[in-house]
Amino acid sequence: MEFIDLKTQKERIREELDRRIETVIDHGRFIMGPEVGELEQALCDWVGVKHSIGVSSGTDSLLIALMAYGVGPGDEVITVPYTWISTAEVVALLGAKTVFIDVEEDTFNMDVSRLEAAITENTKAIMPVGIYGQTANMKEINEIAARAGNIPVIEDAAQSFGATHHGVKSCALSTVGSTSFFPSKPLGGYGDGGALFTDDDELAERMRWIRVHGQEKKHYHPVVGLNGRLDTLQAAIILPKLALFDEEVSLRQEVARRYDERFAGMEVVTPRVAENNTSVYAQYTILTDRREEVQKALRDEDIPSVSYYSVPLHLQPVFENLGYTKGDFPVAESISEKCLSLPMSPYVAESDQDRIASALGAILG
Repeated sequence: MEFIDLKTQKERIREELDRRIETVIDHGRFIMGPEVGELEQALCDWVGVKHSIGVSSGTDSLLIALMAYGVGPGDEVITVPYTWISTAEVVALLGAKTVFIDVEEDTFNMDVSRLEAAITENTKAIMPVGIYGQTANMKEINEIAARAGNIPVIEDAAQSFGATHHGVKSCALSTVGSTSFFPSKPLGGYGDGGALFTDDDELAERMRWIRVHGQEKKHYHPVVGLNGRLDTLQAAIILPKLALFDEEVSLRQEVARRYDERFAGMEVVTPRVAENNTSVYAQYTILTDRREEVQKALRDEDIPSVSYYSVPLHLQPVFENLGYTKGDFPVAESISEKCLSLPMSPYVAESDQDRIASALGAILG
């Protein structure tokens, strides 16, 4: 059993993959070739925004967004401690300060009730994360940001791309949307990649400059940038995957529904999708007080599982300088001790889910 089944998808699109890869090899425009522009337009159409900018990774997309807003020393960026390190890493790379606020017990996303109190005169951006496949409460976050002086909201949608909030797709929900095309993501390539989304013409232009070493036109660099381009081969690979994406989102939701049914009555907390949200289920993550026992039982049956973010960011050694200690974010800490992600993809077989439920049921009742 695969934790993430990419092989079934590959067989479905192999002919188109081979054709597109061969086309790139033949034309030889491996950096910023025509497939990058084709993918950007397709992403704009799918998400419903004016601009999509393909970049080298989900991490670089966050970094480019912050750079476009001039984030630097003395600035603060508000985010959450329960996420992958990239979210706070990019803030530190720019010499700014990460300000954490706790997450909700049921969705694991930003606890918006704590946001307003965290905003100061130094707050330069708010960066909510769509953890495990659903967005944070972006509507309320945007409202708070607007009241506080139109603070930019940068949606970290590395895991929530494909989800909706009040009927609007992730990455069309704020000033800037950012996602990742890492292979394990709901829409993934066969290497690193990412994209930025915005309706702001000026911001889009600046982000395009930054991804190419701050270059506005050949040999003319008005801003500091980085080498943040999306490889043409990755764009060519993602295009046929995007053609399947609507179907695969529905299949993921069906897999999650079957998990929910099988775990009903067990001593385990299953994922909750917030009202007005849909989830793309980048991961299907349960909470259990007996995580080690459950993982061992799964291993004994050759069933993979992963404990993501088992050390929240405020307790990571690299962020000791921020001054946080254990107990500062009790919800994030509790989740990090109990979370367990189970095999998830559009192609998880019902028979495999039966095996997983049987292994869990033997321990959790």
